[in-house]
Amino acid sequence: MNGNFSRLLIFAGVVAASLVLLFSIHLVQLKINKITVDNRLTDTGSVENAPPVVMFTTVALGSFRGLLADLLWLRATTLQEQGNYFEMVQLASWITKLQPRFTGATAYLAWNMAYNISVTFSSPEDRWRWVQRGIELIRDEALQYNPADPVLYKELGWIYQHKIGNIMDDANLYYKYQMAIQMMKVTGSADPDWNKLASAPRTKEELMKHYPPESPFEKALRVAGFNTLEELEQKFRETGKFPETFSAEFKNPAELMPLELYLRSKWLREVYKLNPSLIVEINNKYGKFDWRMPEAHAIYWATLGIEKSPDKKSIDCERMITQSLKEAFSAGRLLMIDNPEYQGRIMTVPNLNVVDAVKRTYEETAERNNGAKTFIDAKRNFMKEAVVTLYSFGNYTKAQDYMNMLKKEMPDNREFKVPLDQFVLTVWTETAKLASRRQANEIITGLIYTSCLFVVYGDMDAALAHERLALFVHTQYQKEQSLSAVRTGLPPFVSMKTQITKNLIANLPPELSAILQAHIKFENQETDNKVPSADVKK
Repeated sequence: MNGNFSRLLIFAGVVAASLVLLFSIHLVQLKINKITVDNRLTDTGSVENAPPVVMFTTVALGSFRGLLADLLWLRATTLQEQGNYFEMVQLASWITKLQPRFTGATAYLAWNMAYNISVTFSSPEDRWRWVQRGIELIRDEALQYNPADPVLYKELGWIYQHKIGNIMDDANLYYKYQMAIQMMKVTGSADPDWNKLASAPRTKEELMKHYPPESPFEKALRVAGFNTLEELEQKFRETGKFPETFSAEFKNPAELMPLELYLRSKWLREVYKLNPSLIVEINNKYGKFDWRMPEAHAIYWATLGIEKSPDKKSIDCERMITQSLKEAFSAGRLLMIDNPEYQGRIMTVPNLNVVDAVKRTYEETAERNNGAKTFIDAKRNFMKEAVVTLYSFGNYTKAQDYMNMLKKEMPDNREFKVPLDQFVLTVWTETAKLASRRQANEIITGLIYTSCLFVVYGDMDAALAHERLALFVHTQYQKEQSLSAVRTGLPPFVSMKTQITKNLIANLPPELSAILQAHIKFENQETDNKVPSADVKK
């Protein structure tokens, strides 16, 4: 009897222990499952918006997808070590399709192509191709499978902001040039009407409402040798304009406008994945951007990353926006570009339209992140830079306003207790010795710009003083450079002055342009005084 009772107790104890262990395992498994889902360590669930090949590999290969992807990773690593890169694009695409949810892998592959592989080539053309491949892997594939992942948007924005927008790569000027040429070809202008592009017909049915049977549209297609609208569209994308044989059939050029807007907006959406309506929203929110510049595109993708994320929030994308806004203010407007052949020169000037938006965005981001000191310090550094830039471009009232705000925020800082003129002159002198290319360019172009305005309004003494200061900063900066001139050197001073003057002449009212043109003509006649002396007293 006792033996049976003992066995019964042992059995009951084993059962109880087993139940406890099973329950514990269940709790641990629940935690593991949560970690797995939160960190996307498996490819569970369907992939939205995926093309048939991705859906096939997801279902047909099942768990073997991971093994095949590992083999492709090994193959890619071997090829890179051997310096054989041309298979890498296809391998990266296959890896992305096999593991569409593994966004960290895609981000690395894109970064590897844009950064590591690109710099192994000496020619700017080859480097640019690899930067583009990195962009396309995220933009055209990974985001198609993971439209709500803010990490991918941040990584894409980083390539635009840092790889193309920064000066760390010797070929950065070529990247900027190619990007600007691409955007001008797609939009048809250096300064397109984004509102019209946003309101363009979205479908072929909407477009054809503008071209009833009695319109010359169908006849123009036949005369130009096209059977369908799609054939015309393909030709349009090759050149960025209509064939003359097609457009000649329209007596009123305005009749072509709906078709042109349709083709350009469709081109933006399908190839560059840019929505003109969102571009309009961004311009309205921050100020008008130059969309030929990489900083504007970094802001676009970061904005989309926040909108698409499940909780409508991403600290990384917010940082991307604030950093890119600051860079857009510093050098976010393209002034000069060599065309049609690239000669290694491109000139940018500050985009003063966004100055208040930069300050406001820093403040809003700091508030959303519990008053994070990093954003507050960044805002104050920007405001100091804005004082000098606004002053350099002749906006003295706005510069004084920002100076007063700095005094109020930092009442104990002696740096801001001096008069505005003295503060700016001190910064100019320091910048001439220690400036980055962008900072030096910002000050020099601002001083030349203001000098031209003084000419227009008859203050020749002030004009000459600003031009001499510009030449002084330019000369000192060039002397201090010890790195590659391709990366950090500025265009010749005369070239910078000529381009800024031409830009002003083209944009000033006719009566003011005439004054500036007359001054330039007189200056050219005075051969002994073409370039002012660089002897500027500190």
